[in-house]
Amino acid sequence: MDSAQVDAYLRRLGAEYPADPTVDALRALHLRHLRTVPFENLSVHLREEIVLEETRLLDKVVGGRRGGFCYELNGLFGALLAALGYEVTTLAARVYGDGGRLGIPYDHMVLLVRTVDGGDWLADVGFGAHSHGPLALGERAEQEDPGGTFRVVEAGPDAAGVRGAEGTARAADLDVLRDGRPVYRVEARPRTLDDFVSGAWWHSTSPRSHFLQSTVCSRVTEDGGRITLSGRRLTATAADGEREERELGTDEEVLTAYREHFGIRLDRVPVRRYADTG
Repeated sequence: MDSAQVDAYLRRLGAEYPADPTVDALRALHLRHLRTVPFENLSVHLREEIVLEETRLLDKVVGGRRGGFCYELNGLFGALLAALGYEVTTLAARVYGDGGRLGIPYDHMVLLVRTVDGGDWLADVGFGAHSHGPLALGERAEQEDPGGTFRVVEAGPDAAGVRGAEGTARAADLDVLRDGRPVYRVEARPRTLDDFVSGAWWHSTSPRSHFLQSTVCSRVTEDGGRITLSGRRLTATAADGEREERELGTDEEVLTAYREHFGIRLDRVPVRRYADTG
C-alpha cells in the first residue's frame, strides 16, 4: 500500500495519520473503522465476486465506499496498519456456532498487531457486533469494552465443552469469549490473505453459509450503539441496549437506508441469493 493509498484510506476513515504506531493510535483507528466501514455481505447477494487482492479491496472499500466481511475488512485493515508501521500477523479463526460447534477452517480472519509501546493486540474490524477496540492478547482477565466483557483464554482440549475437528486443541490456540460465551477460536499459525480464498468461496456459495441466508449491513454508531439493516428490517440499538426496529416497505426505502445510514449507493436492492433455504 503506497502513501497515496494510505492517505485515501485514512480519509475514508476520517482519521489522522498517526505520529507513531502506538496502542492508542490503534484503538482510534479500530473504532473509526467500525464506525465508517460497515460489515456487510451485499456482494454475495448482488452476485459480485469476492476477490482477496489488496488493489481490488482498496477499489471496493476505499474507492467504492463499500464495506465487506471479515476477509475483506481485516485483510485491508491489516495492510493499512502495516503501512503505518505496525507489525501485523494475519491469523485464522473458527467461529463457535449453535451447540458450541466450531465452524469450517478459515472461517474467520483476525489480526495480531504489535505496537511500538509494547504488547500484542488482537484487532478485528470484520465480525459485526464485537469489541470496539483491540483486545490485549496476553491478558487473561476480563477486558471491559463498550461491546461487552471479553476474555482471551488458552483453548484446552475441552475448552467451552467442545473439541476441534482433530478432537483436541493445540496449546497455543486461543478462545475469545464475550460475556462468558465463546465467540471464536484463534489459531496461532501465521497466515496470508491467499489462505482465506477457500473460506471466502464457501461463505459466498454454500447454502449452509449463514451469509447467504439474509443480506446484512451493520456498523457502530457515533454514540456507541449500532445500526443494522438485515433484509428489510432496520434496527437501531442504543449504547444502553435499547432497540428500535422497523420494516422498510419499498425498494426506495431500502436504497435510501443504505445511502443514509451506511454511505452505500446502490442502483438495485440486493436479492437474497438462496430464497428457498431456511
